[in-house]
Amino acid sequence: MICPPRIPFGSFPPVQTPRSGGTTPGTTNPNPLREGSTAMPRPTPLTDQIVTVCFNPGDDADWFAASEKVNDLMNANGTPARRFRVRHRKFIGWLTRFLGYYLLDAARKFGAITLAAGGRKSRLDLPGMSMIAANEATARWRAWNYHINATTKPARLWEDFLAQHHADPNKVSLAEARRRFEQQPRVLAMLAFNGGHLFDPYELSLYQAGEATYAGLYWRAALVGDALITTDGRIMRPATDTAADRLRFLNEACMYLRTLHNRARLCAVAIA
Repeated sequence: MICPPRIPFGSFPPVQTPRSGGTTPGTTNPNPLREGSTAMPRPTPLTDQIVTVCFNPGDDADWFAASEKVNDLMNANGTPARRFRVRHRKFIGWLTRFLGYYLLDAARKFGAITLAAGGRKSRLDLPGMSMIAANEATARWRAWNYHINATTKPARLWEDFLAQHHADPNKVSLAEARRRFEQQPRVLAMLAFNGGHLFDPYELSLYQAGEATYAGLYWRAALVGDALITTDGRIMRPATDTAADRLRFLNEACMYLRTLHNRARLCAVAIA
């Protein structure tokens, strides 16, 4: 099992061997919040967009403040998303696991806090989140490599067929471009697979780029989501749906999170 590259939040234990029965979908959301994008959105997913809202230490950082930022800057409404793992201190973890201070919309299991929609950066287990996401993505890619890559020929990417549509919409409609893409044997195999993983054929460029690239995108996305609002009100998000633009955005957003003070606060907002 590979370890994800060193992330901005320090080191973490070696990546554990993923369970073969992982079911985390390998799907990525189209971004309806993006303006000026020339890429055609992929089929609408069943999951929500995740926006991470950042606050300076001392700012009013409750759920209402986060939703107000999202509404003002993105003209969208959302709900808290309990996606952050909570960190428990090494020596007093037995106590902190039951205390919800500096956390937002915390969830408990048997009385102990396990997840939260946000909170002080120092209380959130960002390294643990990235490790779990890397494990799940690696398990998914290896399943794809064994069941799909080893049994089918490389396929052309969705972006290639989308370019044909943009070049001559009258000759190649969007529906025709999608039909041509999805009739390829490798894409059909990904759609037909029913072995505990979901393979998104519109992420074919990521799969074919290799294990490290695929896992690298997903451990970054676990920390950031689909967009990020900075403490000074800037919106960070990918320019298009392409893998390259998504990686550029995630790299920039992770570097920004690294610069935040440990007393800064984060809040995850889900937008349908």
